[in-house]
Amino acid sequence: MVSFKGGRRRRLVTGTVSALTAGLALCAFTLTGTADGATAAGADGVGSRAKPTIVLEHGAFADGSSWNGVIAELRADGYPVVAAANPLRGPASDATALRTVLDHIKGPIVLAGHSYGGNVISEAATDDPEVKALVYVAAYLPAPGETALELTAKYPGSTLADALDPVTYRQPDGTTATDLYIQQDKFRHQFAADVPAGQAALMAAEQRPIAKSALEEKATTAAWMTKPSWDIVTTRDLNIPAEVQRFMADRAHAHTTEVAASHSVAVSHPRLVADVIERAARTTVR
Repeated sequence: MVSFKGGRRRRLVTGTVSALTAGLALCAFTLTGTADGATAAGADGVGSRAKPTIVLEHGAFADGSSWNGVIAELRADGYPVVAAANPLRGPASDATALRTVLDHIKGPIVLAGHSYGGNVISEAATDDPEVKALVYVAAYLPAPGETALELTAKYPGSTLADALDPVTYRQPDGTTATDLYIQQDKFRHQFAADVPAGQAALMAAEQRPIAKSALEEKATTAAWMTKPSWDIVTTRDLNIPAEVQRFMADRAHAHTTEVAASHSVAVSHPRLVADVIERAARTTVR
């Protein structure tokens, strides 16, 4: 496992003004941040600067709670964090939903996406000047015209198809659609092999389905073509094979970290994921 440690905890110093001699004073300024981190500021190197807001987009078969460990690490290091709710209906419509979150945030943003969430952040961040960096966590980095399904099959190794539980239903207009779940008895092996069994069982019960059509929808834009990117490649991933992840990361010229982890790396290695996100923040927000 390659792990880069970052995000040193820093103390904000409050000083008082005292007169030493006539015409000579030493002043110390107090740096403050809000409780929710919306306008948090902190010392980082020489001087101080505002910390960007970290926005996290979950992927298929998960929800915002999959980021809980990462959120705890980031908040402990002084970063404001928002875990967006991903509808999992299709890259274009999901990106529209994510943009409503991004547009509500003031100041610079570092945007991270897990799995299918990579499709969504790639689309949502295009032409958004406040998004300073993209972090892909065991994620898709599609080019325009590519689909998640197509990329998954680019190299062998994914066993997701055999673990799926498709549910077809009738929509209000009379047409049918299919949602995809992972079979609960296969969830841990397929999705979270390095997560404790009890926690993986909860994740299986809480999983949110993705529309089958979302995995077949072609990307129309790719923010990684114009924005600096970081990528965490999971070498024990049974959803998106490591070779597929490496292909996408290399193509995007992403700063890459590889880790021997399952697809649920944000759950099993939250400190590593937080470190990569913080490195992207320190590098791009000055």
